[in-house]
Amino acid sequence: MRRLAAAHAGDSGLQIFTLSQLAARLVGGFVQPIAPEILEPAIQCAIGAKGFKELDRVCELPGITRAVARSLQKVWNADIDLAAAERGAAPRLLDLAVIEERLRAQLPPAILLPRDLRSAALARVDRAPVLVGPLRIEGVPWIAPLWRPLLNALCKIVAVEWEVPAIAETSWFAGAAKPVALNETLDKADIVSCADPHHEVVEALRWVRKLLSMKLAKPSEIAVSAAAPGTWDEHFLALTANTGLRIHFTHGVPALSMRDGQRCAAVADVLVRGLSEQRMRRLVALCTGEGTQLDRLPSGWLGALPRGASLFGLDDWERVLGGLQIDGCPIQVGPVLLPLLRVLAKGPGVALEAGELLLRRRSKTIWQTALRAAPAHAIELTLQNIRLADESDPGDSVVWSPAAHLAAWPRPWVRLLGLTSGRWPRSESDDAILPDHIVPANELDPDPLPQTDRRCFSIIVGTASGGLAVSRSRRNAQGNRLGASPLISGGPKESALARVRIPEHAFSEADRLMARPAEAAALGGIKSASQCWRNWHVSGVTAHDGQFRASHPAILRALGRTQSPTSLHSLLRGPLGFVWKYGLGWWAPTEPEQPLTITPEALGKLVHELLRRAVDTLEPAPGLVGASADQIESAVHGAAEIVREQWPLEQPVPPRLLWTNTVRHAAQIAVAALRFGETREADTQSWTEVPFGGGRPVRAERPLPWDPALAVEMPGTGIRIQGTIDRLDLRRVRSAVRVTDYKTGACPPKAELIIIRGGAEL
Repeated sequence: MRRLAAAHAGDSGLQIFTLSQLAARLVGGFVQPIAPEILEPAIQCAIGAKGFKELDRVCELPGITRAVARSLQKVWNADIDLAAAERGAAPRLLDLAVIEERLRAQLPPAILLPRDLRSAALARVDRAPVLVGPLRIEGVPWIAPLWRPLLNALCKIVAVEWEVPAIAETSWFAGAAKPVALNETLDKADIVSCADPHHEVVEALRWVRKLLSMKLAKPSEIAVSAAAPGTWDEHFLALTANTGLRIHFTHGVPALSMRDGQRCAAVADVLVRGLSEQRMRRLVALCTGEGTQLDRLPSGWLGALPRGASLFGLDDWERVLGGLQIDGCPIQVGPVLLPLLRVLAKGPGVALEAGELLLRRRSKTIWQTALRAAPAHAIELTLQNIRLADESDPGDSVVWSPAAHLAAWPRPWVRLLGLTSGRWPRSESDDAILPDHIVPANELDPDPLPQTDRRCFSIIVGTASGGLAVSRSRRNAQGNRLGASPLISGGPKESALARVRIPEHAFSEADRLMARPAEAAALGGIKSASQCWRNWHVSGVTAHDGQFRASHPAILRALGRTQSPTSLHSLLRGPLGFVWKYGLGWWAPTEPEQPLTITPEALGKLVHELLRRAVDTLEPAPGLVGASADQIESAVHGAAEIVREQWPLEQPVPPRLLWTNTVRHAAQIAVAALRFGETREADTQSWTEVPFGGGRPVRAERPLPWDPALAVEMPGTGIRIQGTIDRLDLRRVRSAVRVTDYKTGACPPKAELIIIRGGAEL
């Protein structure tokens, strides 16, 4: 924003620096301050060398790199000289001193640690008139002790002016301090309470829309802020999508909310949880077109991959990829995909190699940043914390920011969120590496978090010349009650806003319709939904109970199809469900990715598959009738071996051990079924899973007793049916036939009395 102001004012030659950049300018020689993308890998390497007094026990835990970086930054800002730590000092300080020394040895000469950079700048401070010139400090309410000696030394060489809020501590400053008066009262503030954080964001967007629609402010004059904005980020991302408002996230947007971050999430999902059909579909869909090996895969190959198959191992993938076909033509996918699968199957340990193979450009940068922050096994947690710079321009946008950002460049129209106890000001906590009993907190962090939050609040409130609104949540996302922050205790009386209130200004089309029920009710979709809800409570038959006009084409089409036992069962027992499924084409969601058990229906299909394969093995010689018990068992076990390996390539099955036990159990049922009701006539032929009705193409391994393509119609109904007969025993002279229907469920009570039972036994 300061650069934008300089451009508007035509300040040619004005240079804008941070304090570390100012020091680097004085040192010269292409020297630059150390950046996080350089510091974190260096810390990782320094910790990996081990040899510490206390940190060896935790040096491999997730988050240790970030914790050490945070502690070192506090030590440097507090101007604590680790190299001067005496031999009898606390072991933690000595460990950090070792890490700092290892960092110096790793870094190139042009990159200096903060204290080294400050010391080098002090040595060349006499060149400030040529290299820097007059200095003006703006938007910096507090300066760390690290930079104070440098600024005071500059005050003796060049003119240094500090435009500072009146509440800032400037007693150490040797230059000219220009205090800026603040109006720290909340007399004119609009203080409200909302139901929860989501409601706070809704009310904030309504407030922004009000200012813009009434032309009270420009977008560049409006800011919404919180001490720590993470709680409200997701709500802002979701709600602003359909508002047309330009909202700039000064602290960056979550990486996982963008496609580049989702590519990283897809790779992490496969590495952490292992191979599967669904995870690989997601990864291929996101990473194709990025200039990787995936671009060499043939078009449409995912359509040939069996949907729902349990592909959890490399062996499964090799077998299924070897048999892929598109329109009957084999396709070559394995040579491209299998090398990638072999890498991914190794797990998080090869995260760096997987990123090189599958990620490009910004996705690759996100991946490398996540790996620097923590070990690869914690990659999913690390990705959640990564943010990307918002690509919108803050100069023509409403900003959503942390309070510290807004305090550095205040705006006249401000709305503050999260003014609850414990959130603003936030409570102080011990440093993870250097707690208070090792280094006193007031020495390690002379500007603690509660003090920072209070100062930011005072600056923001004192500079909100246009208007100020303050909100808090009455309950958090978990439903717990929240109290008001002490910072607003002396302000005007709080107004409680209801979640369902009618706003003066709606922030989106959906919000506008919620505020105008009569207008919303005139819309076709809402009108139909409202009528459906009313009809639900009416005892008579209505249009929403499945009523339809005579000869409705969707119903005729559903009745005209060849019916299966499943569809006939639905037609007789749940006609409304029949209309939904077969008339309107609605289908239930798929099963979980890897169930621990299979459904009773799937168990029945498994048993029938074993029966079909076993009988086809026994027929025509020696024939099911003439087969011994050992031959039947051998045929069933042979079928079980095939099914155990083939089914995971076609549909979801439990993990391997459970799946093996399931197939073994189904084989026992199949053996018992084939031994039951022995047929003594030697001229008997047997078939299992015999299709009829011509509903689907049939690949018969031996001649069937009839043409399965012939239509079968129920007399007097016009309804054609299709299906399979579980078992058919037929005398060669066609003088006798036995039809057997196997049931794998529990035996119903009084089974001998059951005929059709209203279609349940269809």
